[in-house]
Amino acid sequence: MPRGDKSKYTSKQKRQAEHIEEGYEERGLSTKEAKRRAWATVNAMTGGGKKSGAGRGKRVNKAPAKKGGHKGGAASAARPFRARSASAKKAARTRARRRKTSASST
Repeated sequence: MPRGDKSKYTSKQKRQAEHIEEGYEERGLSTKEAKRRAWATVNAMTGGGKKSGAGRGKRVNKAPAKKGGHKGGAASAARPFRARSASAKKAARTRARRRKTSASST
């Protein structure tokens, strides 16, 4: 079986990879990178392509799919409170300014 061949994957695994890929593309990743990460996630969850036969099933590890939102934020949490507060205030001012300019242009 050549590298990248998906014939041994179940239809459920293919659907999972497609759904994960869409999520990555919505976040702005290229199609190629989104596809690579999606299949890496499916492989981590299910252990690769499923083999047929009774008693060959394995539990699905959902941790790789769940860790996405928890990975980030550590750098922000490490910053002092005043720095985070200043950033939040600046962002609020920017949003207010942009709302004001977009309202006046219409």
